[in-house]
Amino acid sequence: MAILSDRINNLDESATIKMAKLGRELAAKGVDVISLSLGETDFFTPDFVKDAAKEAIDKNFSYYTPVAGYPELRKSIAAKLKRENNLDYEFDQIVVSTGAKQSLANAILCLVNPGDEVVIPTPYWVSYSELVKLAEGKSVFINTSIDTDFKITPAELEAVITPQTKLFMFSSPNNPTGAVYSREELAALVKVFEKHPDIFIISDEIYEHINFLDKHVSIAEFESVKDRVIIINGLSKAYAMTGWRIGYSASSKEIAAACDKLQSQITSGTCSITQKAGVAAYEGGLDTIKEMREVFLRRRDLVYGLLKEIQGVKVNLPDGAFYFFPDVSSFFGSITTDGDVIKNAGDLALYLLNVGHVATVSGDSFGDPASIRISYAAADDKLVEAVKRIKFALEGLKNEKAVPAI
Repeated sequence: MAILSDRINNLDESATIKMAKLGRELAAKGVDVISLSLGETDFFTPDFVKDAAKEAIDKNFSYYTPVAGYPELRKSIAAKLKRENNLDYEFDQIVVSTGAKQSLANAILCLVNPGDEVVIPTPYWVSYSELVKLAEGKSVFINTSIDTDFKITPAELEAVITPQTKLFMFSSPNNPTGAVYSREELAALVKVFEKHPDIFIISDEIYEHINFLDKHVSIAEFESVKDRVIIINGLSKAYAMTGWRIGYSASSKEIAAACDKLQSQITSGTCSITQKAGVAAYEGGLDTIKEMREVFLRRRDLVYGLLKEIQGVKVNLPDGAFYFFPDVSSFFGSITTDGDVIKNAGDLALYLLNVGHVATVSGDSFGDPASIRISYAAADDKLVEAVKRIKFALEGLKNEKAVPAI
């Protein structure tokens, strides 16, 4: 009899965490590794948020919280959604979780039955398809490309919908591509959903404030589909609070109650101190976020200019988040100086780590095997040095092809 369940044996390890781990292992051997693999800002949590956490400790907020979060925090989130997104939610439609990843898992496990189809545009965040697998659903992918800035059309969406389609899941701004859907593009997709009233929509908006276009637009702003939208968001990116582990979902009362019920059997309420810090974050204004966005905009333009200079790397200009997702398929089939063959993006990412000492992430786990993800959430000098190393490593590949490119 097998020791481990089929459920865990069929689940893949997070590719982003895996590459970060490999980078740390190489660094532990004394190698100067520049990590551009994790989706984590290099900013510190704002002081006013940290002060609120310290105050909460001193005031002994050390007991279990309500499963869905303190009412004070949930009301703060509802107020934020009204103030920043013009969305009306009551506090009992908000469920606070231990990170946006748990919020995603809650929603998927509460909605998806075995055999249900979940439509996911590629590239997508690595956990999407794995969480669908955990729920015993079936992921149905809509492939996009760098030539269309990694966005789908209404016709492409309509073409994959079947009677088994239960859920559509996407992020805007997107991880890993930085693609941002405009109001007009979302309106066109909404017209498709209006024809299919049984399909729910998970809108991952964790990168909401790292948006270089106009004001963020949520698909929940369209009244005809709002009751079927589950917004996923949190504090990790906007307030540099990745390690605090706090996210939330906003949905219909029925779905929120289901997520509360599920969470009660897994983690219960998230950390009390983190929740008190969350209240301060949402009530403290957007000044620190605006400063961070300006820094990321400058870094985006810096890295874009550098990547464009590397022959064989196909890159577009992302409108949000803090990633580039260049097409590197021109290097597939090339030979390293050690005689190894670069067969795919995974091989290339490992080559860049071992030869260039830069940690990136293969696009395979994001649903696009032609690309790699490069985070520019690092200091300017680190980014310049990292792209310099990438260019040097790629120029070291032999041009002759050992095998047909995959």
